[in-house]
Amino acid sequence: MSWYAANDRHVEQSLARVRRLLERRAAGSAGPESPAPAVESFEIDGYPPALEALVSVFGLSPFERDVVMLAAGPELDAAFGALCAAAHGDPRRTWPTFALALAVFPEPHWSAISPQGALRHWRLLEVGAGEGLASSPLRLDERVLHYLRGLEATDERLAGIVEPLPDARVLVPSHRALAERLARAWARPVAGVPPPVAELTGAEPEGKREVFAAAAAALGLSGMILPAALLPAAPAELDGFVRLLGREAALGHTALLVDAQELDPADAGHAARDAAISRLAESFRGPLAVATRDRRRPLRRTVLPLEVEKPTPPEQGGLWRAFLGASAAELNGHLEGLTAQFDLSAAAIRGAAAEVLSREGEPGPAALSDALWQASLGHARPRLEALAQRLRPAAGWDDLVLPERERQMLAEMIVHVRRRSRVYQDWGFAARSGRGLGVSALFAGPSGTGKTMAAEVLAEELRLDLFRIDLSAVVSKYIGETEKNLRRVFDAAEEGGAILLFDEADALFGKRSEVKDSHDRYANIEVGYLLQRMEAYRGLAILTSNLKNSLDPAFLRRLRFVVQFPFPDTPLREEIWRRVFPRETPLDGLDYPVLARLGVAGGNIRNIALAAAFLAADGGEPVRMAHVLRAARSEYAKIEKPLTAAETTGWEG
Repeated sequence: MSWYAANDRHVEQSLARVRRLLERRAAGSAGPESPAPAVESFEIDGYPPALEALVSVFGLSPFERDVVMLAAGPELDAAFGALCAAAHGDPRRTWPTFALALAVFPEPHWSAISPQGALRHWRLLEVGAGEGLASSPLRLDERVLHYLRGLEATDERLAGIVEPLPDARVLVPSHRALAERLARAWARPVAGVPPPVAELTGAEPEGKREVFAAAAAALGLSGMILPAALLPAAPAELDGFVRLLGREAALGHTALLVDAQELDPADAGHAARDAAISRLAESFRGPLAVATRDRRRPLRRTVLPLEVEKPTPPEQGGLWRAFLGASAAELNGHLEGLTAQFDLSAAAIRGAAAEVLSREGEPGPAALSDALWQASLGHARPRLEALAQRLRPAAGWDDLVLPERERQMLAEMIVHVRRRSRVYQDWGFAARSGRGLGVSALFAGPSGTGKTMAAEVLAEELRLDLFRIDLSAVVSKYIGETEKNLRRVFDAAEEGGAILLFDEADALFGKRSEVKDSHDRYANIEVGYLLQRMEAYRGLAILTSNLKNSLDPAFLRRLRFVVQFPFPDTPLREEIWRRVFPRETPLDGLDYPVLARLGVAGGNIRNIALAAAFLAADGGEPVRMAHVLRAARSEYAKIEKPLTAAETTGWEG
């Protein structure tokens, strides 16, 4: 016999016993000569009848057990209402009542119907409207009714709020160790003491879920996830909600994960939401974990802190090989390059590998490596695109005109980014100190001297995304907001090691002031916070400034590179003019030494060249000196600079 068939028989026998006691009451018999039918228990594959499990889980007395079946009677037997009316001695009262239970069942006790009793505290049954508590209708809760019949159906009041946990996946060793530690902590119950609350911290949301799922699965538990933002904040609503959660967890042998990963301490209402999480943690008696970025305030309940980080580079390499299968053998050392540059979660690596393998054809090693690189960029990109502007590099080394010393510094920056894994990890520099491992640079110089173009060149050479962060939008007058904005940017950029270009660095990185009031103190805190994040960021961060001397000296000392972009002299301007027009542009009679007399920076030269091209195109002609002159006059007017005769002598002819 299957468990379901045996459970149905057990329910029928239990109901028959209640029915027999009601019949005796209706017949006016109180003698023991006709005992109620026996109820046979069983256990199949370790699972007892649902009713007996309910009694055990919620600690119900024999009397409370009978009350449950009395309340279930109208749902299970169409003739039960008439039997209740007969037992009441009133044909209008066709429903179960607590008064009837007190009169019919052995070992009655009034505490069974009290608000603190298990039946009402856990909402196993509902008391309808009536003239009094004892005479009011009793109705079994729908979720409990389904449970008695062997159906696993989540309470509809929780539908859309909690979500089932995905199946546990194979974990990397560092995550598996955390899951095993959590399972051990939950598997050692102390009488009368709930298991510890697991506090899963760190910036790896998928890893936290996987660690939680593996720990629950190891104990034979299912799991459910509750987004913290959906927790009721009002105490009365929260209390009822926590009871529903607790009942659901008990009925379904379920562990609960409260996902507070996206809650921001600076957001309105955070204090109320944080208090709701604490109340839930104190009240929920089953296995519970809270996923959050940072440690929370202490609880009275025991807390087990577990920091879930991204898989280590060797573990990420193992994931790539596992998900790529036989294709991984063709990549030789390319996987090391992926793990050195990208800090992806297991889910992101799985998605990137599946994306590449789903494409048609059998690409060679070089094409496969490039496809994996681009797929990794795509998986690391979305979070940062919501916070900053992605620039698509269009410039190469040939477009960049700088003195040789500055070009060499840019080339050296590329070496630092490409070889940082070997130097930091393989050669042991990271073990000596965790500070200063990021590659940070300042590009200083007048507007239009090529600072942004140089960043594009680096991004193109390194095959990385380039994001421009407008510091005027990041810096906030509200205390703590600037740090919050910077944190979002750096956290989002970590996965792909994107190149971050902070425009107008003077807005935040100016000289720290003497502390005269609270505003000075918080301004200095902002600078200090940024210094810390710059040093810890694993990618390349570039700051631009028109005035190098306006920056804080302490900040300058902690930058690895400072590249000065000089205003171009005449030879450099001539070289810029020779390169500014694309190869496809028709030119006629351009005199580059004469053009170099224009005393403007490279950005202005590009604007003039572009405007001249439009003028020539409109006239159906190649670009000539006359077009450049007209464009130069417009550009000079825009920047409010006089165009001198020395700069334009001989152009009109």
